[in-house]
Amino acid sequence: MFGLTPDEITALWLTFKLAGTVTIVLLFISTPLAWWLARSRSSMVAFVSALVALPIVLPPSVLGFYFLIAFSPQGVIGQLSQSLGMSGLAFSFSGLVIASVIYSLPFVVQPIQNAFVAMEQSSLEAAATLGANPLACFFQIALPNAKVGLLTGAILGFAHTVGEFGVILMIGGNIPGETQVVSVKIYEYVESLNYTQAHRLSAILLVFSFIVLFWVYLKQKQAGLSGRV
Repeated sequence: MFGLTPDEITALWLTFKLAGTVTIVLLFISTPLAWWLARSRSSMVAFVSALVALPIVLPPSVLGFYFLIAFSPQGVIGQLSQSLGMSGLAFSFSGLVIASVIYSLPFVVQPIQNAFVAMEQSSLEAAATLGANPLACFFQIALPNAKVGLLTGAILGFAHTVGEFGVILMIGGNIPGETQVVSVKIYEYVESLNYTQAHRLSAILLVFSFIVLFWVYLKQKQAGLSGRV
C-alpha cells in the first residue's frame, strides 16, 4: 500500500487505533462537560474553562514531562495503577491514551460547547414547559441540535491525536508496535537522514489533515447557511 514498509503500516495502524480510542473516550467526557460549561453560572466555569484549554498554549513537552512524573512508580497515577494490579502506564499504549485524552480535550470540548451556546433556548424552555425533565431535554433536544458541533469535535479530536508528537514521545518513547506512531516514525527517519521515507509518511499526514480541515469548515459553513434559512 503506497509502497509502505511493514513497520510504517504498523505505525499507521497504531496511530489510527490510538486516535479512534481517544476520540470515543473524549466524546463521553467532553459532551457533559461542554453542556455544563455552556449552561452553568457557577463561579468555577472560568477556572474549569482555563484548565480545559491549557493544552492549547502549554508546550507538549511540558505536559508530557508532568505525565511522565505522574505515571512513574512513585507518581500519583503510577501508584494508583499499581494498587489496582495494572502494569505501568509509562511507555505503554494505555499511557498514551490517557495523556492524549487530556492533550486533545479542548479540541473536542470547545466545538461542542459552542454548539450548545448557539442553541436556541426557546426549544429547551418549551420542552421543560411540557414536562420534560433536564435529562430528557439534554438527550432529545440538546444533542440532536448540537450534532454538527459533536461531529466537528470528534473529527478535530481524532485529527489532533493523529498529529501528536511531543506528548507521545515523552510518555511512550519509540517502541515499535506499542508506542511508535506515525509522528514518531517520521522523527526517527529524519534523525537517520532518511528523507524519502519521512517525506512519504509526512505527505500522508499532510493530505489527511487538509481533508479533515476542509470537511470541518465545509460543514460549519453549511450549518451556518441552514441556520439563516
